[in-house]
Amino acid sequence: MEEVKNGEKLTLVTRKPCFGLPTACPTCLPVYIYLRFAQLPFDVEYNLIYPDSDQIPYVEFGSHVVYNNEKGGVIQSLKDEQTVDLDSDVSGIPEWVSTKAMVESWLAEAVMYELWVGSDGSSAQKIYYSDLPWPIGKCLYFKQIHMVKQLLGITKGNAERREEEIYRRAATAYNALSTRLGEQSFFFENRPTSLDAIFLGHALFTLHALPETSVLRSKLLDHANLVRYAENLKAEFVDADSSSSSVSPSRSDPSSSMPKRGPSNWKSNPKSKPKREKTEEEKKFKRRAKYFLVTQLVAVLVFISLLGGSNDAEVEFEDGDDGLDYE
Repeated sequence: MEEVKNGEKLTLVTRKPCFGLPTACPTCLPVYIYLRFAQLPFDVEYNLIYPDSDQIPYVEFGSHVVYNNEKGGVIQSLKDEQTVDLDSDVSGIPEWVSTKAMVESWLAEAVMYELWVGSDGSSAQKIYYSDLPWPIGKCLYFKQIHMVKQLLGITKGNAERREEEIYRRAATAYNALSTRLGEQSFFFENRPTSLDAIFLGHALFTLHALPETSVLRSKLLDHANLVRYAENLKAEFVDADSSSSSVSPSRSDPSSSMPKRGPSNWKSNPKSKPKREKTEEEKKFKRRAKYFLVTQLVAVLVFISLLGGSNDAEVEFEDGDDGLDYE
């Protein structure tokens, strides 16, 4: 916090904006909102060609880089390192802890299901793959469908039961959140916390990025106070013109400006000075970028060939393919 107060900005690397949102990725949007809630200056850079990277979003700050796939995610890392902590007064409240866990599990699971399995895939294609060549984007999309089904435990035999369970839990979560919120502006202590950032990101994605036919969207629309909460905070923290964040040119490689992992390799130079490791990574990226599309294509072709060796996998792959337009 001291370095931030001295004028050094954070840089959030995220996926691109669309659907009227600053980033349409349901994992990235809560991090963006959390930083806006904290009212700290930060730059935004977009990654367009690594749709399957679990490092994104990540935040650079001085000598630190915190990744989505480490330490419980970006928000938790920022709290642990005392860079940005909005939860210091509520983290000991049992109801806050259980409500946040419900949002991070039941509602996150429901969005994952809708985005990859329970819809026609148009939203996922636009968010993750529209900047890639069509064959590679399509193959990566099918690969992700298969991975999500495995993660959610969906098989041909239990697909209907799992769908019912996912939506039932989402409806229960919305009911509990609606009751908790009432007519307040925030869920606890009349101020934003990470719970608000996570749920607001979920709500805005559900309302704006999912199609009108979305079952999850219809369940959220049943709760007028949750919709009003989402739109009011969107107007105040997301849409409002502010000098607290700025957009920088797109970044292609999620590791092109990162220091290597581990505290011993974190740099102490401020961002306004040259960073030696960063320059070396940029040199490496010049070589990697040339072969990126080829290696991605090889990876998905290997995946498809391995998938074809299993009858069960073939069935699951075909299931995720229903209703898609190949034209």
